[in-house]
Amino acid sequence: MTSEAIPSRTTRFAGEPHCVTGARLAAEEFLDDLGQSVPPTTPEHWDDILLVVTELAANAVQYAPGPFVLRLRRTFDGVHVTLRDTNPTPPAPRSFDPRTGGGGIGWHLVHALCDQVSVVTDERGKDVHVFLPW
Repeated sequence: MTSEAIPSRTTRFAGEPHCVTGARLAAEEFLDDLGQSVPPTTPEHWDDILLVVTELAANAVQYAPGPFVLRLRRTFDGVHVTLRDTNPTPPAPRSFDPRTGGGGIGWHLVHALCDQVSVVTDERGKDVHVFLPW
């Protein structure tokens, strides 16, 4: 696959709670288009990407004021997801206690499902980069 044939999609969101669903739907549309020419090696890869996008979008809505941008790009061996939000503070793992229902599992899930995770911050916000198999 040449670099010109590698699909990508960028979608901007207002940062409101319903945008989490919008981000998931945008990712699903991208994966559907991608799957027409390059199907995933296992169905779990599709589900993992949707779960990670949902977690990243939910974190952006909860912890970063304002809009966020979701970019999905096919790589030679997987999918690169970037979520840009307006909070320059890097995500940090929190303790998870299922008895309290207070969250804390999302960032752990992202790390468990992704081949690589990195965060790049600047004065206007951060880019969370994750790479997942396809």
